[in-house]
Amino acid sequence: MRNRTVSPRVLVVIYRLQASSDEELMDQLRQGHQDALSVLFDRHYRLVFSVALKILHDHGEAEDVMQEVFLEVYRKIENFNPAKGSAKTWILQYAYHRSLNRQKYLNLRNFYDRFRGSDMNEWELPHNSNGWNGLTYHEWARVIEKGLETLSQKERKTLEMAYFQGLLLREIAEHLEEPLPNIRNHYYRGLKKLRDFLNERSCLKKEPA
Repeated sequence: MRNRTVSPRVLVVIYRLQASSDEELMDQLRQGHQDALSVLFDRHYRLVFSVALKILHDHGEAEDVMQEVFLEVYRKIENFNPAKGSAKTWILQYAYHRSLNRQKYLNLRNFYDRFRGSDMNEWELPHNSNGWNGLTYHEWARVIEKGLETLSQKERKTLEMAYFQGLLLREIAEHLEEPLPNIRNHYYRGLKKLRDFLNERSCLKKEPA
């Protein structure tokens, strides 16, 4: 990545924006200061992504919705009224609405059929008083490790960075210096293989003593 020289004046503007409240940033954005949107994004993108992922159960779709939400914030900034609620709440409302609309769209196109029979909560393993599906945490960890061993190196690396390090797919693409479409392919192929592996072993139970 090239080193860019940033003028002291720009640094002062960025510092002031970072020190501003969300509502002040919204006001700056309304006045046309687009850098304010970048600061809002940095503050709230993981929360927006988390909301989208909880509803959509798909990393790539959630990331797309996250980006759409902040574009919507930019386009509809005039609709924000601080008297009716905080900027954070306003942004999250867009996150919920966008996610639910996307979920309906995906359902109409049978997007989730490929996951039928698998746990739609992805990595939220079924837990009860006897552990995860009758297995202890450490036993489940060993099963998942075995599943990861069945993946290609790039598929495994992508899933580990997405789920264990909490990175977005675009962040993984930047880190690995690969095009985003390639990373999406590694993610979807790896996730399907791992789900299939875990589904085959879903009958594993601890035998009662």
